[in-house]
Amino acid sequence: MKIAYSHLVSYINESPTIDMISEKLFQLGHEHEIEGNIFNMEFTPNRGDCLSLNGLLRDLSVFFTINHNQEIYKGEIKKLPIDFINLSQEVCPTISFLQLEIEKIPNSYKGCLNNYFLDFGLNKNNFFTDISNYLSYETGQPTHCYDANKINGKLIFQEVDIDQEFETLLNKKINLTSKNSVFLLKDEVINLAGVIGGKRTSCSHETKTVIVECAFFKPESIIGKSLKYDIQSDASHKFERSVDPECHDMVLRRFIQLVGQHTNIKNMSVTSFKYLDDPSIQIPVNVDKINQIIGIKISQDKYLSYLSKLGFIEKDGLITVPSFRSDIETQNDLAEEVARVIGYDNIDKDKLIIPKNKISNKYEIENKLRYFLLDHGFYEVINSPFVSSGSDNSIKVDNPLDSNRKYLRTNLVDSLMKNLIFNERRQKDSIKLFEISDVYIIKDNEIHKIRRLALIASGRAGYNYKDFSKKITKKYLTKIFKETLPSEDFNFQVLTRKSIDTKIKNEIIYCEHDIKNFSSEAAKYDESFKCPNNFVQYNPISELPCSKRDLSFSVKDQEKCMYLEQFILNFKDNLLKDVFIFDYYNNENKQETKIGFRFIFQSQDSTITDKEVDRVMNIVIKKALEDKSISIPGLP
Repeated sequence: MKIAYSHLVSYINESPTIDMISEKLFQLGHEHEIEGNIFNMEFTPNRGDCLSLNGLLRDLSVFFTINHNQEIYKGEIKKLPIDFINLSQEVCPTISFLQLEIEKIPNSYKGCLNNYFLDFGLNKNNFFTDISNYLSYETGQPTHCYDANKINGKLIFQEVDIDQEFETLLNKKINLTSKNSVFLLKDEVINLAGVIGGKRTSCSHETKTVIVECAFFKPESIIGKSLKYDIQSDASHKFERSVDPECHDMVLRRFIQLVGQHTNIKNMSVTSFKYLDDPSIQIPVNVDKINQIIGIKISQDKYLSYLSKLGFIEKDGLITVPSFRSDIETQNDLAEEVARVIGYDNIDKDKLIIPKNKISNKYEIENKLRYFLLDHGFYEVINSPFVSSGSDNSIKVDNPLDSNRKYLRTNLVDSLMKNLIFNERRQKDSIKLFEISDVYIIKDNEIHKIRRLALIASGRAGYNYKDFSKKITKKYLTKIFKETLPSEDFNFQVLTRKSIDTKIKNEIIYCEHDIKNFSSEAAKYDESFKCPNNFVQYNPISELPCSKRDLSFSVKDQEKCMYLEQFILNFKDNLLKDVFIFDYYNNENKQETKIGFRFIFQSQDSTITDKEVDRVMNIVIKKALEDKSISIPGLP
């Protein structure tokens, strides 16, 4: 989500610079990038309350003095006699409608509404929709605008199994299937709830009477709909992460205020429906527990002061969680709030209260296994726990984010096989992968979570002169693993290639093992793997074919072998993706060393040509042969 610096700072008395605000946002755990004068924010899924200008201001209030001078309409509003029925009250437990009739449509915008479109360079739609979009940005609460003259008959909300074509207000026709939350008018869908409205009842540049819908939908009913129907929707992004169910009166009064700043309002009326009580969450004040969790010592007064600035209310020894913070339920959640405010980097390490309990042996073993595999040339992968097909003991998700991935994995082999095929099709001839993850199965009507290690390997044993000519086999892997972890039974198996569309014949070796079955001996492994000193930036994998060249050098002076290796292995070119020694032979009788290098070339933009490869190889050859003790046999 993008938030303008100028919009934020206009409410902050101290007028901090953009860098000062950026520093505090990072301290609060809000990742972002600065693009000009715009914060491009990345929020964790549990922080839906921050998906707005006001949401960020709430969090920043622990550092700055916030002046909420957003005016709302404070007069009396008559009741709207709308013909509406809610047939799925558990999905939409609260909803409000505002009807407004204006005298004329304004020719231009002013104030915050004008700044919103100007600062972001956005295209305007129509007056009421533009205000709705701005209010979603300002408050975090999406609203939907119907042309009141197009709402004739009973308006129905219902979560229903349906098979109907629906034309969105963006002129896109989609086929609604299975269970969806919708608004109906005479059995016709006019709004895919929480995602996008329909074209037939949408507002236009001529609309002067509007019905504004302001609702709270259970996130579970909205999740996955925008993905399923390929709709980019700001509303669904916010509803999926939960909005404030208690903000409707404020949002609609703010809507009235903005309209009234631009044109005369002839009539207004409002009505609200609340079907289910949403009791507030209350957590006992326990600053000792907070100190224990974070590992600090903070006074109760300072603790409660932090929470008060964030919107929490303390009374009679209980902390009431505000309605917009659906992510707060326990003492651990409150401790995280305090830690964010203090800043993890600002906690005095010397005063930390470190728990004396030893780290769990289970996690020690898991990390040692990870290091062991990294030491032996394996790469760790992380795959999605959701898959497209299941079995009798699979768990099916009712409202999946992706309708093509409805089941939780019961094994890791299918995912790792896809990883291996992906790499083989990109000309990788030495593949060693592993994954440590949870799998889920249903057994005896109970859900079981099992932590497993799985590894898959195929092709060359390695990119070095000792392993280059060897193939990965059960015998090869068993020998390596038994030498280091003799007490473990890895039970390697050969997977069939019958269902794979490939001409590659290399054996595929696989093993899957429950973490709990490893002995404590694995925790004694002394790893050689070291974390890189510098951040390694991700580079996209090229889909284009690679080109390989081999060069064999003859070195008469033994001392020049190291020079040659360092020069070639450290040689850089945009097209050179990898280089390694695949052959090494020292002939003591002739006092000659032969070293074979393999060069792998690949481009991100186009299929690489022989001319491009020759250019790089000629540079390498010319530089290497400057030393008279180095030659290339067979080169004229």
